[in-house]
Amino acid sequence: MRAIVCTKQGRPVAPNVELQQDWAEEREPGAGEVAIRTLASAFNHMDLWVGMGVPGVDLEYPRVSGCDACGEVIAVGAGLDASWVGQRVIVNAAVRLPERERPGDPPGSALAPIYELIGEHHNGMFRERFVVPAANCALVGDADPVQAAAFGLTTLTAYSMMVTKGALRPGQSVLITGIGGGVATSALAICKWLGCPVCVTSRHQWKLDKAMEAGADHGVLDAGEDWSRDVRGWTAKRGVDMAVDSIGKATHLSCIKSLARGGAYVTPGCTTGPDAKTDLARIFWNQLRILGSTMGSNDEFREIASLFCAGHLGVSVDQVFKPEQCVQAYERLEAQEQFGKIVVDWR
Repeated sequence: MRAIVCTKQGRPVAPNVELQQDWAEEREPGAGEVAIRTLASAFNHMDLWVGMGVPGVDLEYPRVSGCDACGEVIAVGAGLDASWVGQRVIVNAAVRLPERERPGDPPGSALAPIYELIGEHHNGMFRERFVVPAANCALVGDADPVQAAAFGLTTLTAYSMMVTKGALRPGQSVLITGIGGGVATSALAICKWLGCPVCVTSRHQWKLDKAMEAGADHGVLDAGEDWSRDVRGWTAKRGVDMAVDSIGKATHLSCIKSLARGGAYVTPGCTTGPDAKTDLARIFWNQLRILGSTMGSNDEFREIASLFCAGHLGVSVDQVFKPEQCVQAYERLEAQEQFGKIVVDWR
């Protein structure tokens, strides 16, 4: 079958990518699993990490990336109802691992889930067919496969950190850094659904302009300096209730300075590095919350799928490629010039 393959590890990633026509056929689904025929796949920043190499994860090459897809169920494994066959679904790439059980362990009430990621730890969804647990699938009816494929992981990530963990409420003000990426644009959509005023940042004026067209209320052009006064000025010096930041080192301190008393800094990543400078005095005196978040649960995934099917949440699609254009798709992702999601249409 056809698959988009990273032939070896390296940076840049695009020169090491090719469409292979004879990738090994997928196995039959096991108990609790479904086989899916891919209609569309979507890119995430994780696809670059897989191509460059993920610190602490021993990856073998060649390998297939891809953490997002919409497809049709074509077969089911033991224990599943046959009514799955023919359903159009999206897939949560986060597969929860069982907790260890050792004598004397304290209660696990506060333990966060541990996940393996389809497309990182295992071959992913940039191929014509794949097998996944049925529990990780959510129905999307007759939705456009391109829109549905683009929707899943970034919206789940944003929803879990903002709504579930961050307890964002309607009307609260939100700062989103680096608008244009998938998680950031999904965070903007969630804010608009909740009626939250939004300030966005970007290094590019055209991205700020597009964000304003999509519903953002204020834009800050990030020239590499502290822009927290601009944000606080927008809020009449009160500060924002939540800062959504996947950039990390370059923007963390400005986010902390932008928060109102009791505000939450939520992060799903750190593309500019993990070793950020912070301000502990502000954190304790203003009683701030610092929340890390990785992907989300299958229950949260089905919640966002319901909102998608009802038309309450959507997604920005930047550009659609055919599988034969996979190198160009990777080049666009690496250039970081997109606004929204990059998608591969397999139909």
